[in-house]
Amino acid sequence: MAYSTADIRNLALVGHAAAGKTLLAEALLFRAGAIPAMGELARGTTVCDADPLERELQHSVDTTLCHFDHAGRHVNLLVTPGYPDLLGRAVAALPAVETAAVVVSAPAGIEIATRRMMDAAARRGMDRIIVVNKLDVAGTDLPLLLEQIRESFGAECLPINLPAEGGRKVVDCFFSRSGPPTDFSSVEEAHRRIVEQVVEVDEALLEPYLAGEENLTPQQLHDAFEKALREGHLVPVCFTSAAAGVGIPELLDLIVKLMPNPMEANPPPFVKGAGSAAEPVPVAPDPARHAVAHVFKVGIDPYVGRLGVFRVHQGTVRAGHGLFVGDARKAFKVAHLYKMQGRNTIEVASCIPGDIGAVGKVDEVHFDAVLHDSHDEDHFHLRPAAAPPPMLGVAIAPARHGDEQKLADALHKCQAEDPSLRIEHSPSLNETVLYGNGEQHLRVVLERMKSNYHVEIKTRPPGIPFRETVTRNADGHHRHKKQTGGAGQFGEVFLRIEPLPRGGGFEFVDEVVGGAIPSQFIPAVEKGVRQVLDNGAVAGYPLQDVRVIVYDGKTHPVDGKEVAFSTAGRKAFMDAIANAHAIVLEPIVNLTITAPAQAIGAIAGDLSGMRGRISNQTVLPGNHALIEAQAPMSELGDYHHRLKAQTAGEGVYTMEFSHYEPVPPKLQNELMTAYAKRRREDAD
Repeated sequence: MAYSTADIRNLALVGHAAAGKTLLAEALLFRAGAIPAMGELARGTTVCDADPLERELQHSVDTTLCHFDHAGRHVNLLVTPGYPDLLGRAVAALPAVETAAVVVSAPAGIEIATRRMMDAAARRGMDRIIVVNKLDVAGTDLPLLLEQIRESFGAECLPINLPAEGGRKVVDCFFSRSGPPTDFSSVEEAHRRIVEQVVEVDEALLEPYLAGEENLTPQQLHDAFEKALREGHLVPVCFTSAAAGVGIPELLDLIVKLMPNPMEANPPPFVKGAGSAAEPVPVAPDPARHAVAHVFKVGIDPYVGRLGVFRVHQGTVRAGHGLFVGDARKAFKVAHLYKMQGRNTIEVASCIPGDIGAVGKVDEVHFDAVLHDSHDEDHFHLRPAAAPPPMLGVAIAPARHGDEQKLADALHKCQAEDPSLRIEHSPSLNETVLYGNGEQHLRVVLERMKSNYHVEIKTRPPGIPFRETVTRNADGHHRHKKQTGGAGQFGEVFLRIEPLPRGGGFEFVDEVVGGAIPSQFIPAVEKGVRQVLDNGAVAGYPLQDVRVIVYDGKTHPVDGKEVAFSTAGRKAFMDAIANAHAIVLEPIVNLTITAPAQAIGAIAGDLSGMRGRISNQTVLPGNHALIEAQAPMSELGDYHHRLKAQTAGEGVYTMEFSHYEPVPPKLQNELMTAYAKRRREDAD
């Protein structure tokens, strides 16, 4: 089918896991004639959940693309994961489409991901529709569910069709003013409410309607309908049963007749510059202008290589032509251009504005990249979608010695595919920590690394980066003298240590006068001191916030050597620490928690129990609250799980390092005792 930008409809199916998004996509593909028969989830024969891991888990773990043609329109459909831990991947797909179809399971009702994806789409100014799936499940109270939808998301949520005959069919309420009896409400009443909602945004229609002209046709209402969608003034509710095929023809009609094409939706938020200096830049769906496309998904297949999936926002992307990635000075050639149908690729000659395509085997392509064919667009970028921050960490290491580089390569590829991952290496703890949005997210990533990149991984809870410091001034002294029969070693060091304010780091001061320690040996003294800084003195953690002042010493004209002064400096420093009342410090982090307002009491009590302090509370729209607090990092190992339990899975938090504070005496004794035990065991 040849199609223009005006014929394209881009739609993302979002919502909670098990709402039926995959089967809904299958039903749409089948009804449109894109596939000969509907696949089965249990057998892994659906277009969208064909990955072995998805078959094992029985739910989507990544965004999948498919497309079909219907009634002269070309529809690009994105099916996103709905498990709460994987919502970062779903949010990343939103910049590629005009419409978010939030799928709600009729028996389960409004769930965590339903709320989050409705909010995410609203923040981006997207058109939204709600698809109530599984309407034919026995015992489902559909009138109550519709009432809950309106209470949760606003009175602008209005049914565009209604169930009839006990859920065995649906009746249209927009294109028709009357119809057979429905299971609740009436077609005429539902039609009137939609029309009234639509004409409110168009004065040219509102006046004749108020004057008594009620027979407005769908054609007359079309432009106002789309304006109401763009402004969030109308959120149509569509009832379906993907398994039984009920409501699928009506949903197809809604998509092709009423959903916006790329020229009708709110413009994409492209900007030039960063931060407060960022300026909006106009990008128009004109096929004749310079090409501008945005990469919203990257897949790396061990056999196919890197695949960058993009949405064209301006111009035309053609096979054989060159494209720049961001501000790169060298273009890459589009050797092959694809359309995606699940895991299958279909080679095409070009992608016009509004269309979704993919390029393969281009290493420069990365998530959130802007592809363009002119240096005029070097610094364009799209405002990112507000993805949930990674909250849960796990320390990882290769199970087999020698696989360190293999693990590093696999981590790099996984991070390229998944914008919700964060990888940190802690030199002080000598560990690599993988952060994700929850246990399920990390499990999916680790399983992928094992199956795709054949890396066996050991995991454990991340270590806590404790530190040590001193609390009072003290002097230290050591004379190092060693005679081995030939040339000996001699060096003597006098030094003084002083505590610095928190965050002061380390200062080394040379106050030696008269050449008591020759200047060429002062770096050796500092080297010995820094050995203690790195390894700690009382609990084995790096020492900080201390000033070391070397003020005197002695040397020998023959036996004075660097190694002697390094050893003397190290032991003099340890001698001073023994009299400086060394303590252990723990990291304190800033917490920002968003949760339902009714959970504030439980959250506050839990924070208090883990030595946390609340600094601020703010009431948010939608019966939610924002809590700002500080807490010790050592108390947050299982906080992800506790917060989910306290908020029925709706709470999210971010944390960032704030400062160090002394640990409680009991914890200090435990850390010092454990360190002493390790040293005795090492000595044995």
